[in-house]
Amino acid sequence: MIENLPLSGDSGTEPVSETPTFDPSEVERFARLAAEWWDPNGKFRPLHQIGPARLAFLRDRLTEHFRHTGTPPDAPRGAHLGATTMRPLSGLAILDIGCGGGLVAEPLCRMGARVTGIDPSTENIGTARAHSAPQGLAIDYRAARVEDLVAAGERFDAVTCLEVLEHIPDPAAFLAMAAKLIRPGGLMLVSTINRTPKSYALAIVAAEYVFGWLPRGTHQWERFIAPDELAGHLAAAGLTDTRFEGIVYDPLRDRWSLSPDTGVNYVAAASRPG
Repeated sequence: MIENLPLSGDSGTEPVSETPTFDPSEVERFARLAAEWWDPNGKFRPLHQIGPARLAFLRDRLTEHFRHTGTPPDAPRGAHLGATTMRPLSGLAILDIGCGGGLVAEPLCRMGARVTGIDPSTENIGTARAHSAPQGLAIDYRAARVEDLVAAGERFDAVTCLEVLEHIPDPAAFLAMAAKLIRPGGLMLVSTINRTPKSYALAIVAAEYVFGWLPRGTHQWERFIAPDELAGHLAAAGLTDTRFEGIVYDPLRDRWSLSPDTGVNYVAAASRPG
């Protein structure tokens, strides 16, 4: 779920050293689970459940932002960005960093966006391609790191980075690199976990040890990021107008929804000045 170098293991490749934007142990952890991405009752069940709320935030922020800043100049003729249309993201080129098995890339593609998904794990990319191909979804999946796309000079209208930052050694350095991939006037959308006692109790103790929603060791509390810290990282990366929204779990309805409460899970959007 984070970026593209060969991993140690049965392939015989050499271990990859940790860098500010790359933790090989985290990459390997998710690579071992690659076959389970699309099982709604498996190891990634929380991501399936939180998906509708995250996607609602992405759709609404993207359509709102580009209605004000203008549809990208290379959008197909007649493209229209609007939350009420069947393909509200038509014309937008979106990069999904740490795409995993494609849980976010696929719905973004269905909403009309031209999607590129990158992940360092070839296993995750293989799962993503295998799931999208039979559905005719033209998603450009690559086993690649953010640095690779920066070096190639690629730019996108928007960059999404969901549930990735809490697995990165240096999120400030990572966001500074990722921001280079956003064209002027574009948007970055991030989701992560706040570093609070509440998040330790719910995202680690409850989710990993009590209910077993996630494999034990999935998260390190010290890597969680407070919203004010994230705002500082985004500002240092040259991004402005950061907006936050929480995502909360209702155990009675077994449903996640958007909320002003950012105490545990939250999402953010920030723009690159045009």
